[in-house]
Amino acid sequence: MGIDISSQSNSIFFIDDAGNHLIKKPFSLPNNQEGANELIKRVIDCLSQYNLSCIKFGMEATSHYTWHLHLHLASSSELLPYKPTFYVLNPSIVKGFKKIYTFLPKTDNIDAIVIAECVRFSKLNPTPLPDFKFAALQRLTRMRYHLVHNLTREKNRALNLIYLKFSTYSQECPFSDIFGKASCAIIENFTPDDIASMPLEDLIKFVSDNGNNRLSDVNKIAEILKTAANRSFRLHPLLAEANDLALSMTLENIRFMQEQLKKLDKEISKLLKAFSQTLTTVPGIGDVLAAGIIAEIGDIKRFKNEAALAKYSGLVWTQYQSGNFNAQDVSLAKCGNQYLRYYLVEAANCVRVHTVRYKAFYNKKFSEVTKHQHKRALVLTARRLIPLIFAMLSKGQIYQERGDVYNT
Repeated sequence: MGIDISSQSNSIFFIDDAGNHLIKKPFSLPNNQEGANELIKRVIDCLSQYNLSCIKFGMEATSHYTWHLHLHLASSSELLPYKPTFYVLNPSIVKGFKKIYTFLPKTDNIDAIVIAECVRFSKLNPTPLPDFKFAALQRLTRMRYHLVHNLTREKNRALNLIYLKFSTYSQECPFSDIFGKASCAIIENFTPDDIASMPLEDLIKFVSDNGNNRLSDVNKIAEILKTAANRSFRLHPLLAEANDLALSMTLENIRFMQEQLKKLDKEISKLLKAFSQTLTTVPGIGDVLAAGIIAEIGDIKRFKNEAALAKYSGLVWTQYQSGNFNAQDVSLAKCGNQYLRYYLVEAANCVRVHTVRYKAFYNKKFSEVTKHQHKRALVLTARRLIPLIFAMLSKGQIYQERGDVYNT
């Protein structure tokens, strides 16, 4: 059975293992519990009519719209005697399979037929039901992924507005964090003219007060700010007020998202305690990175080796070969789980700072090329990290600096 899923309705089609159409044309049912119950009834009627003993369900992984239908059908006691198996397909698989048919239109009904044929022909592994322990953690780690990306976009927007107000500030910022408390206080409260004309003692006191007296050399910071203010462009007065309002709101958004991130990290750490894992013994991998990796991998027994895990994460490279030519400069496939890839790359970035083994590997890969050095070296380090993660999750081992792992 092929099911093309959308938010409101599902298009459905039945074929047998020989490719015979068991119904004249696809039909639609609402994507809700009543529609799912009606679907179960029609499936059983069709199985009885043609004296069939088992059924395979194929459906696209259409965001979150697949979730409820998959679970509802899998938990049906009425379907259990027919040994139902489920295939939640990556849309790229269906899209690629559809190309074998020429000039097919793009409609939900046609897609339901194509999905059914894809399940019939393709050598696919059934999709297991979600483990709710992993699923709960995954909801939070994926939320964090999106929150971090939103925070990055908001910071980039703020940098644009800061440039308009104080053009030299980003380049000459004397603070370690341009979005820290003291730095934001300077940006929000003063224009370059204000800083240039302010007595140095007053500026020093303001910086010291907003830095909670933790800044090491407040005098030097004030001097740098004055120098930067004198070099800065001046924003036209007609634009200044609007720019200040936009900047203030953007900085407020940043502070809010940073607080949300702290709350999320605490909850992720709390959920991670329910898992027996040793990833946090790797220097640089804390609770959040370990949780992100574990939530996306799920049960490590799903993967027969580390190569399968690398493919699932999308940390594999394409191959281009023709005749005697074999291309060396090939791109990352990026066909796998984007969330797992993100957390692996973030983990690699931390691990290469804290361990000799991965730092040496990163530096070697960094020096091999002249373009995109950091990105390339970081992705290769993430790929290098996968065998270690696979071994630790498979055997419950802990990390030792020399690169070996030992049973706990």
